[in-house]
Amino acid sequence: MAEGLRERKKRQTRQHISDVATGLFLQRGFDAVTIAEIAEAADVSVNTVYNYFPAKEELFLDRSRGVVDRLSRWVRGRRAGESAADAVLRELREAVEGVSPTVGLFDGYADFMKVITEAHTLRSRLWAIQQESLLDLEATMRQEADPADGDLLPSLVAGQLSWLHGTVLGWIGAEMVKRRAAAEVSREALVLLDEMEELLGERVLRYAVRTAE
Repeated sequence: MAEGLRERKKRQTRQHISDVATGLFLQRGFDAVTIAEIAEAADVSVNTVYNYFPAKEELFLDRSRGVVDRLSRWVRGRRAGESAADAVLRELREAVEGVSPTVGLFDGYADFMKVITEAHTLRSRLWAIQQESLLDLEATMRQEADPADGDLLPSLVAGQLSWLHGTVLGWIGAEMVKRRAAAEVSREALVLLDEMEELLGERVLRYAVRTAE
């Protein structure tokens, strides 16, 4: 269904407010910037800001919704013959090889992380997002797995896939904070992914294989 004019304007307004806020946070730090200042700089009312972003943290981590269900979307979208781990590995490799900002491979990452590390509320929110993502993946694995497996095995596999994703992104982040070239970090991250795949046991690698329809 095509996006209507009203929806497009709302999306553009939301993005504009987020972009303005991010610029201010990068310049002055998260805690030093008020919602009123963001509203003034974006030429909107304070109420408009809160309508789009109920919490100040969401202005900086505005794409967290897509992060929370990322692993679940990858698992649900796996191809015929692919296991849950296969799908996560494939998606991660494609993002890393494509030097995608979604895995932290972008210029300015170090400045982005500086804002987070200096603000306790942002660090807490980032940790909460990671926990929400794991719980979301556990629920998805229980839906996608054989009912005979019970709850424990799907949760264990979800934990392994979350570890894989989190470790790769954490390594990329640590290297990007050094202000290294994204393309260089990308090449090394692909090697890391290969090494991490070897650490996963066959039971995890072949769990929840999608049969051909």
